[in-house]
Amino acid sequence: MLFPAPVLLEVNSHQLEVAETLIQVGRFVVIFVVARAIAELMVRLQLPTILGELVAGVLIGASGLHLIVPPEVQAQLSAGVTGLVGSLAGLSPESVQEVYDETFPSLQAVSQLGLFALLFLTGLESELDELVAVGVQATTVAVAGVVLPFALGTAGLVYLFHVPLIPAVFAGAAMTATSIGITASVFGELKWLKKREGQIVIGAAVLDDILGIVILAVVVAVVGGGAFSFGPLIKLCLAALAFVAVALVLSRTAAPAFDWVVDRLQAPGDVAVASFVVLTLCCFAAQAIGLEAALGAFAGGLILSASKHTHDIENAVKPLVALFATVFFVLIGTGMDLSVLNPFDPANRAGLLVAAFLLTVAIAGKVAAGWSYLSKEPTNRLVVGLGMMPRGEVGLIFLGLGSQAGILTPALEAAILLMVIGTTFLAPVLLRLVIGGGSEDPAAAPAG
Repeated sequence: MLFPAPVLLEVNSHQLEVAETLIQVGRFVVIFVVARAIAELMVRLQLPTILGELVAGVLIGASGLHLIVPPEVQAQLSAGVTGLVGSLAGLSPESVQEVYDETFPSLQAVSQLGLFALLFLTGLESELDELVAVGVQATTVAVAGVVLPFALGTAGLVYLFHVPLIPAVFAGAAMTATSIGITASVFGELKWLKKREGQIVIGAAVLDDILGIVILAVVVAVVGGGAFSFGPLIKLCLAALAFVAVALVLSRTAAPAFDWVVDRLQAPGDVAVASFVVLTLCCFAAQAIGLEAALGAFAGGLILSASKHTHDIENAVKPLVALFATVFFVLIGTGMDLSVLNPFDPANRAGLLVAAFLLTVAIAGKVAAGWSYLSKEPTNRLVVGLGMMPRGEVGLIFLGLGSQAGILTPALEAAILLMVIGTTFLAPVLLRLVIGGGSEDPAAAPAG
């Protein structure tokens, strides 16, 4: 009778450990099996595989089977999942749900690693001279792609739908960003990443993210009710400019130093580890000055794009992208609540009407941005506009902040979600239709 309490604690600890392991491993099995199966179908239909990953997320997520559900969507796991894990671990379904929610951030961390690896590879495959050459066009596209959706969306919500100014401004801001992860994935798969259109879109998407961060900072300050001042905003803009300038300088000067270090390393995995160190340092630097870590990942790849080990770096990074970027795109799909599409639910009708307006503006604003620049060389402007269209995870981040601040009505929340869903799913399909089979860009082949 002296030991029951410690033994019980030990058993409980073991049960929790078993449940955590089952959940962690089971999530990856479900993600990879379902995502790869649907991606194979998409390939046979000549559609981008990223679309299959998004569909897989919807199928297994909050709008489907509830096999993987982000805690923030406030939906419960499938009873089958909690029952199975509970029976194997000896826990109640309620305890399994708690363990699931507590361990979900680790899955999100893996997905972020996938995004960083994808953007690092995008920067690595970018031609710096070409990227600089289209800098003016990319800047014009980025500014037009931010101003048009923001102005038209905000004005339309205020004057056509009589939405209060602050929620209207927030909804307009949610339409400004471009998901560089989705854009990079689609262009890379279609072999247009190194073409002029691809370089314009990637450059514009990076600038879009920076502009989106600035707009978000302003909107959050206004929504928070605090005294707005230009000091922090100017500081953020200067930090963004300094970061871009330093990345461009290092992309021309740091590669020889990197090669010198790698040439003197002898342990296995030297190129992979050294590249990962550059990636993480750039992500840390970007986050430390108030920018998105994803921008740092792109900058890291750009810095090493002139390395003589580029081909080896690509071979080291591509397996990470194949594995973990899949997790990232699937998780985007799991958080989408498609129940708001049901027109038979009276509560959805107001949101559907506003959503139709927002989706129209979101598409038209970005597509129009493709005609906003001057170029002496012929380019496919529709491809540029469509490449800027997907909002993806960036739009979901805006939506989440608006929900947490309590400034969005249910109808407006649903409308923004539908705008994000629509642009995220339509962009890969429309790009495939416009580009067609598309001859592979010879420059897109890996350097030997």
